[in-house]
Amino acid sequence: MSGSESSAPANAAASPDAPELLSFAVHSLPSPQAAGSASERTRRGRRQMFAVLLVCAAPVIASYLAYFGIARPEGRTNYSALIAPPRPIPARLPLAGLDGRPVAPAGLQGQWLLVVVAGGACDAVCERHLWLQRQLHEALGKEKDRVDKLWLIDDAVAPRGATLAAIGASSGSAAAVAPATVLRTDRAALAAWLEPAAGQALEAHLYLVDPRGDWMMRVPADADPARLKRDVDKLLRASAGWDRAGR
Repeated sequence: MSGSESSAPANAAASPDAPELLSFAVHSLPSPQAAGSASERTRRGRRQMFAVLLVCAAPVIASYLAYFGIARPEGRTNYSALIAPPRPIPARLPLAGLDGRPVAPAGLQGQWLLVVVAGGACDAVCERHLWLQRQLHEALGKEKDRVDKLWLIDDAVAPRGATLAAIGASSGSAAAVAPATVLRTDRAALAAWLEPAAGQALEAHLYLVDPRGDWMMRVPADADPARLKRDVDKLLRASAGWDRAGR
């Protein structure tokens, strides 16, 4: 029709009764390239974080694996023989003081033990081992309170008074060194725990026992004192916090 208008009046927007026109704002979406870049940055940050954690944990993991014999480097640095797996002290190993009073094996736990095995008569090999035990203990300086000296007598022979005095184990001893612990045990029962190298007697070695009561290292016969000390030093550094000094 000629009189009708097919479009809204031009002044309709100005009319107070007219509905308000809607406007739309169009926001641009991130491009696939930008999204991929952000995702890559996140992955790279995670990889860097894991790398830092791995670097920090690597020395602890390596020492743990090496200690327990799970993974050992080709270039062996220990002088003494590692026992893998370590052998825990038998709960029923018969032990007694020189006065005959029984001692529980669990009572030896809590510190490193440097063990000499010998009969009460204490021959020349025994005397050298007791001397080496004492000298090594004193050479450890401030760390020596973390190591106990233990002499296991595997027969019924009474030890000489002079020997006990020399290691500070006699009741009236005035030795300047820390006293050794002397206990009697049964040889057959002891041989079920400690074991010499092939062709050697049980008395030919010193034995290292960790603070949990596990035999974990056998010292070579006729040991070199300096090389043995390096072994003990490394063990004490690697085990800081395992034991309690001055048990």
